[in-house]
Amino acid sequence: MESPVPFSADSSSHLVNDLFFKLILDNLHEGVYFTDLERRITYWNRGAEALTGFSAQEVVGKRCADRILMHVNESGHLLCEGVCPLSRTLADGRAHEAEVYFHHKSGARVPAEVRISPIRDRDGKVVGAVEIFNDNSRHRAVREKALELTKLAFLDPASQVANRRYLNKELDRQLDRHSKHGVPFGVLLADLDEFKNINDTYGHVAGDATLVVVAKTLTGCLRASDVLGRWGGDEFLVILPAITEDILESTSERCRTLVARSSVPVERGQIQVTISLGSAMVVHGDSADSLLHRADLHMYTKKQSGRDRASL
Repeated sequence: MESPVPFSADSSSHLVNDLFFKLILDNLHEGVYFTDLERRITYWNRGAEALTGFSAQEVVGKRCADRILMHVNESGHLLCEGVCPLSRTLADGRAHEAEVYFHHKSGARVPAEVRISPIRDRDGKVVGAVEIFNDNSRHRAVREKALELTKLAFLDPASQVANRRYLNKELDRQLDRHSKHGVPFGVLLADLDEFKNINDTYGHVAGDATLVVVAKTLTGCLRASDVLGRWGGDEFLVILPAITEDILESTSERCRTLVARSSVPVERGQIQVTISLGSAMVVHGDSADSLLHRADLHMYTKKQSGRDRASL
């Protein structure tokens, strides 16, 4: 059923200029923006600024595809190049919802739930659309986890995810659950491609920014129960409890694809980031060393066959 929109296109320009309604929209936690029929952004609220890092001044008058939101799906396909949820609303005049990944100004890919409704003129003709979006519950859970890690000195300061000390504790906990109760789990070992070259070419500030972008993008690929941390140097480790081999494989591919769709802004342009991944499922008698050794071998195999690969 189509969601009602409490204003028409004729009144929308007055709405965003009206202090009362603008105050309401700007105090929403959700991102809200309006577009015309050409998908050109005509209004951008403070929630959208906070969620994306882009100010209204930077985006009003531009399209999402102009290096703004650039929505992609789980496969990394750029929706702006085809039929995105907003364009469907403009075409059929119906409300649509979707789960997508939007482009943050930092370059990271962030998961979001989006809801789009048509804007109509007084005659009922569709003349634009309004999109409401927010990051989903996984990010809220991750923020809470980050606060907990900070209190316990388990946070890696460079990447803002768990450090190796915490990962070792979590590995021991999952191995104990598997040994006593047979609960399966898997691991993903991700290595940043050409990280040394990034540091040498752009400097260590850009290198640290790359770690943050990769960490944020990987976070968006995972469940709230998964644990992501920096294993050391240019390596990240993900521990995925209660998972099957098929889900581990699909998660690995999703992480690889979305990181490849991420970028790090630098003075001379954008750094395109890729990772190589190795994964492994726990087996009877495994230790942390043996499990990680298998994942590392798979990752090394993919490194040898070319960058930006995933292997199980």
